[in-house]
Amino acid sequence: MIARLHSYWYALRASYWFYPALFALCSVLLGTLTVELDHTDLLARFVEDGWLRPMHASDASDLLGVATGSMLGVAGTVFSITIAAVAYASGNYGPRLLTNFMEDKGNQLSLATFIGTFVYGLTVMRAMRGGGGEDEAFVPQISLLVAFAFLIVTTAVLVYFLHHIPASIRIDTVLEAIGRRLLRQIATRYPEEGSRDPARRATPRGEAICAQETGYVRVIELDTLCEVAARHDRLVNLAVRTGDFVYPGVVLAHTDARRLDGSFAGEVRATMALGASRTAEQDIEFSMDELVEIALRALSPGINDPFTAITALHWIGAATADFGRRDLAFETWNTGDPACPVARLHSDFAHFLQRGFVAMRSAVATSRLAALMALESLHTASQQVTSAHRRRLLLEEMDRLAEQAAEHLSGPDIALVRERHALLRGEG
Repeated sequence: MIARLHSYWYALRASYWFYPALFALCSVLLGTLTVELDHTDLLARFVEDGWLRPMHASDASDLLGVATGSMLGVAGTVFSITIAAVAYASGNYGPRLLTNFMEDKGNQLSLATFIGTFVYGLTVMRAMRGGGGEDEAFVPQISLLVAFAFLIVTTAVLVYFLHHIPASIRIDTVLEAIGRRLLRQIATRYPEEGSRDPARRATPRGEAICAQETGYVRVIELDTLCEVAARHDRLVNLAVRTGDFVYPGVVLAHTDARRLDGSFAGEVRATMALGASRTAEQDIEFSMDELVEIALRALSPGINDPFTAITALHWIGAATADFGRRDLAFETWNTGDPACPVARLHSDFAHFLQRGFVAMRSAVATSRLAALMALESLHTASQQVTSAHRRRLLLEEMDRLAEQAAEHLSGPDIALVRERHALLRGEG
């Protein structure tokens, strides 16, 4: 249940309607509050001293008309521009990056500000009376001051939004956002430096727990899973990672139980939350896959943009070096204790190297510029790791890349790659 609530909350915050809906609700409450304050004599002294000049009913109607009419039009324009930016990003960077733009807090809060101003204006306008007939005039001065402040803020937000949209679809900005998120995920998941890889634990010879639903594994509450396994005195070896796609019958975990208790299996399943798509919530590989996807698309014959691929290689190289410096056996939920009743699906340094450099090797080998940069990145990473085993894996990947480049490049291009490879290998 906790895993599902965690996943629902993440999806709620990442949705495009959450902040506009929240701002609209807060605007209704704020409008109601300021109207109630206007029924008091809170501003009477400021009016008498000349600090505040009260607005007449006609002027107030004009101000609120701007706050309602124009803001709704601006909100529609903001939404249209965002959709255009999303369509552009989808076509150029890949459909999986749509989530990044939908989750962008700048876009969400900009739209929410305009929607909130519109709703606030409607709330105050409903309470205002012009004094015609038997009705006594009521012009809420405090509410009008707040409405004026809203208009100033929304003007600033509009200027920010017009700058933010073109900046956010620049490929360097997109890659930086993904790369920094990946580095934060690495630091959060593996907080200690070191050279240990997680030890492989033999698969328990018992009943397996299988999925009963279909979707991507978004969240695994490992702390809760440890408590469940300890309470039932069982060993649990996870057979899936966050980001894996499962459906009924797919093994989620292996146990040492000769005969599964229904409640135990249900509690294990309850520590996992599934969804219709992958998210970066706990899925480090998802961020790596996004960088790899951009590099592969950039190196495709239809696009042929090696400089975008080089930028992606820079971030993959930084992440690989960070993995190489981390104690991958130490996580916040498990400090490497072999007696821990739960074991993740094996994720050592070789696994992350495979998800990054190895996954893009075939495409990188077709471009002289990308191949040279990949060799440089691998060599730089090898100089930063302290583990001889990890350094050997990086150097071997350099050898494989040079070998594969020889199958695609020819003439001076392959000669330059071989020369750079030999030089870097000699330094390594």
